[in-house]
Amino acid sequence: MAPGNGGLESLAVLADGRWLAIAELLQPRQQPLLRRAWIGGPGRWLPFAYQPRDGFEPADAAPLPDGGALVLERSFSIFAGFGGRLVRLSAAQLQGVSEGAVLQGEEILRLAAPVPRDNFEGVTVFRAGGRTMVALVSDDNENMLQRTMLLLFALADD
Repeated sequence: MAPGNGGLESLAVLADGRWLAIAELLQPRQQPLLRRAWIGGPGRWLPFAYQPRDGFEPADAAPLPDGGALVLERSFSIFAGFGGRLVRLSAAQLQGVSEGAVLQGEEILRLAAPVPRDNFEGVTVFRAGGRTMVALVSDDNENMLQRTMLLLFALADD
């Protein structure tokens, strides 16, 4: 059972029709740096583990046209405020995942100055003008110290 506000946070339908699901705080037994994850679909789930960077938690995921996926990770501390990063899980990683495997993505974007930082909770990928675009959205939680923002990036290797 997941801790309060720590269950399934990231869900994406991959290019091949399989679903990628990652829990925000649910850990495999005795492995506090890992998060429980699944790939597949109803009746055919394959459990594995996702490893966010230390101090970060998965917040959302989005499929990439090549069969890979992006995972948005966020962090928060009273002293440092919000942080985030965007990591890529390759199509090969997701195709070759086996039960009990540990997947860790390649960081492609750090949400740090000069990029605005806030409570980024959503990521989506879409094609526009022949480019693969990534949109990130933050949530102000009706808190005057937070902002709702939409950031838009083009993937450089497109």
